[in-house]
Amino acid sequence: MMTFFSCGEEKDSEPKNLSIDPESITVSESGETTIISIVTNSDWQANSTSDWITFSPSFGSGNDQLDVEVMANPNPESREGNVRISISGIVRNLKIVQLAGVASKPDYYIPADENGMRPVSSLELSRLMGAGWNLGNSLEAIGGETAWGNPLVTPDLIQQVKNAGFNSVRIPVAWSKFITNETYEIDPLWLDRVEEVVNYALDQGMFVILNNHWDGGWMQPTYTAQSQVNERLEKIWIQVALRFRDYDDHLLFAGSNEVMVEGNYNAPSQENVLVQNGFNQVFVDAVRATGGKNAFRHLVVQSFNTNVDYGIQSLEIPEDEAEDRLMVEVHYYDPWEFALREDDLISQWGTAAKDEGKKATWGNEAHVSSQFKKLKDTFIDSGIPVIVGEFGAISKPSDPQNHLSRKHYLEFLTSEMKENGLIPFYWDNGFDGKYGFALFDRKNGNVLYPDLVEGLVK
Repeated sequence: MMTFFSCGEEKDSEPKNLSIDPESITVSESGETTIISIVTNSDWQANSTSDWITFSPSFGSGNDQLDVEVMANPNPESREGNVRISISGIVRNLKIVQLAGVASKPDYYIPADENGMRPVSSLELSRLMGAGWNLGNSLEAIGGETAWGNPLVTPDLIQQVKNAGFNSVRIPVAWSKFITNETYEIDPLWLDRVEEVVNYALDQGMFVILNNHWDGGWMQPTYTAQSQVNERLEKIWIQVALRFRDYDDHLLFAGSNEVMVEGNYNAPSQENVLVQNGFNQVFVDAVRATGGKNAFRHLVVQSFNTNVDYGIQSLEIPEDEAEDRLMVEVHYYDPWEFALREDDLISQWGTAAKDEGKKATWGNEAHVSSQFKKLKDTFIDSGIPVIVGEFGAISKPSDPQNHLSRKHYLEFLTSEMKENGLIPFYWDNGFDGKYGFALFDRKNGNVLYPDLVEGLVK
């Protein structure tokens, strides 16, 4: 008996299969390489239509591994792509989600430079600043440096301020001396002059806060004005930041001054708050975008109208790529009737008052202590320093007791600021006369009121 076998006979073929692991991945903005496992009993191939995804190998047979490389994402938005892995009749897609990248840097950006920028937080730096003084009514004067009655600032004046015991100077500036109003390009000669005055103080080893002051009141916190103000603010601060980019951390920038709806001293609306907080963010972003030492510079942002209570209620600290490099600024002129109102009805203050009829019914010592304690609890205890960028009380010489009240007012405020960790900057407008703030004679630098100065710096 003979048995015959068919030479071409095959077993029934095994069903085809294909699986991948994982089936989806999320990749960081900087890009990365991931290994994908392929399980199959057939020939396979891979392809992708996304040019930011590469892989190897592109084909194979049976179980294998696929090395998938995702390039860095240069875009400020996230992106999605996939790798298609297939065999005859079956397709598996590897879904790839990549996180948003960092927007490309502007042409004027240079790499961050830590030289001269101490590795300290703004809170730590603030403790080195000591007593501060304002160069008021000079570089912010509309019409020119001498337009509001003060002479040109001299190195001797700043030296006398330093010799009197002040360690910091706040320099208010009106920047709108433009080449053209369409481009907001600041006149280089004005930048030169501001830089010259800044150097007067830095040459004395002082700290300097350089700000954008009232400047005609163009920073209106309304939806209607928001877009134009943001554009102007950004362009101004880019120019200022570029001019001073190589200065060390003795120089600070402050983005604005007493932003409010012109003439409206009421509490801000939600619109006002949102827009003003946005101004602070535009300022911070504009300075950081210039790089260099500005990547680490200490910056100052303001509460709405620099009001203590509005700051506590509504100030939103801007997002900042630099860590712990922001300060908050408020101003203090309570009670207004004594400190700022230009009449002689209220000319005495606090326990120094000899005539209760000439004393405000609010705003005395307990109020001061309460307000400054609230600032400490809200900001300083959270690691954010507070600059009292302006405070003081005008002279009312028709009342012989006014000087004693001013002296007590300044000493008490300064003492309470120190107690709560606030940094004081006395407002000096250079005017020594009825309703004036001056502590120094701007013509020769002489100290006008040694006892007031002593109370501020002791």
